[in-house]
Amino acid sequence: MFVTLFTAVQSFAQAPKLDWVGKVGAKQFPAGKKIFKVNAVSDTSKIITKKIQAAIDDCARQGGGIVTFSPGTYVTGSVFLKSNVQLRIDKGVLILGSQSFDDYPEIQTRIAGIETSWPAALINIIDVKNAAVTGEGIVNARGKFCWDKYWAMRKEYDAKGLRWIVDYDAKRVRSFLVQNSSDITLKGLTFKNAGFWTVQLLYSTRLTVNGITIKNNEDGSGPSTDGIDVDSSTWTLIENCDIDCNDDNFCLKAGRDWDGLRVNKPTEYVVIRKCIARKGAGLVTLGSETSGGIRNILATDLVAKHTDNGLRIKSATIRGGVVENIYFQNSILDSTKNIFQFNLNWYPAYSYSELPKGYNYDSVPQHWKAMLHKVEPPEKGIPTARNIYVNNIKATNSNKVFEVAGLEQSALKNFNFSNSFVTAATIGTLEFTEGWNFANFKMSVTKKPLPAAAGAKEDEERLK
Repeated sequence: MFVTLFTAVQSFAQAPKLDWVGKVGAKQFPAGKKIFKVNAVSDTSKIITKKIQAAIDDCARQGGGIVTFSPGTYVTGSVFLKSNVQLRIDKGVLILGSQSFDDYPEIQTRIAGIETSWPAALINIIDVKNAAVTGEGIVNARGKFCWDKYWAMRKEYDAKGLRWIVDYDAKRVRSFLVQNSSDITLKGLTFKNAGFWTVQLLYSTRLTVNGITIKNNEDGSGPSTDGIDVDSSTWTLIENCDIDCNDDNFCLKAGRDWDGLRVNKPTEYVVIRKCIARKGAGLVTLGSETSGGIRNILATDLVAKHTDNGLRIKSATIRGGVVENIYFQNSILDSTKNIFQFNLNWYPAYSYSELPKGYNYDSVPQHWKAMLHKVEPPEKGIPTARNIYVNNIKATNSNKVFEVAGLEQSALKNFNFSNSFVTAATIGTLEFTEGWNFANFKMSVTKKPLPAAAGAKEDEERLK
């Protein structure tokens, strides 16, 4: 079946001009050229965290420069970059993450929308101005020790009715963290097998991520191995990246529930362009942490290959926040499960917190209390998604065009689809939409759903 959806030009909501796009990205780059070589030789039997940190600290004390390695393989725990320092991991250098949690000291940070204590990442840029991590080398976090921990805890927590908190108790290691920093560049590296999220950009501004490759499925498919998470950060440019992971590929977040509403920091002014998403939950995902608001996002010239969803919005009825002014355009999607998936009541078993009988609220950890804290008034927890502009999308071999569910009290408003051609097995479903506009939006539908492939537990989780 071939369907053309069209509305008159005068009734179609035109996207406003994006005059902010040229202003995103880091505006500084470390200028120092002096080389500070890490004093270590290639050796997989020794952990050289202290030697890497010593080189970084020495470089910072002398006003900045470039920290490098001799070709070889090195094992490390958490290292912390300083202002005016470029950490260069060249071709021929392989960094392996330690597989002991003791090598990742706990810090105050935010995980999945909640501020909490959590292991530091493998590479950390915290409270820094003007720093960079570059090169053509490889950072392999060897995160399976984190994946195994999570699944063991899931089995125990699910049986106790604690699905909503296990992700926060199963502390796992991120590969790369930028937090409370500005003018930061990440360029060229290949990241493998993250224990948790690969790249998190948190509470930061003026950021550039250019030309990185993420391969998180080489040692199996670990849970929550997001690609790049822009988390309550602004003026960010992501380009020329290639991500294969087991959760959202390019993801925009802004806090969760009461804690996210308390912090109230948006993600805004973000450009994602000329990138590829392979296996993963979403080419471009907004949420599910929407509390601080996600707005003014341009995603353009992208490719999805066997990614679960093309454009994805997810939130929950206690999350709040506004997702708006989103521009998804000039992109090609091949063999996605859903071209568009929008759900404001996403994955209830994970999204809603309730303390089971037998637990005393006064004795549970602080991050449990943050999750259990009620949003008052309840209306503050109702999320909004509006002013979405989709243009020039070509999608082939998909299962569904739409898997869409707004809320009775918060319809998905002013979604605009233009100049696109999509093919899928089914049109799918739409619930609680308002003011949707279509102009030259063509669909070819077979009416025969694609057979569901048997998947691992990780795949089932990703498809919630």
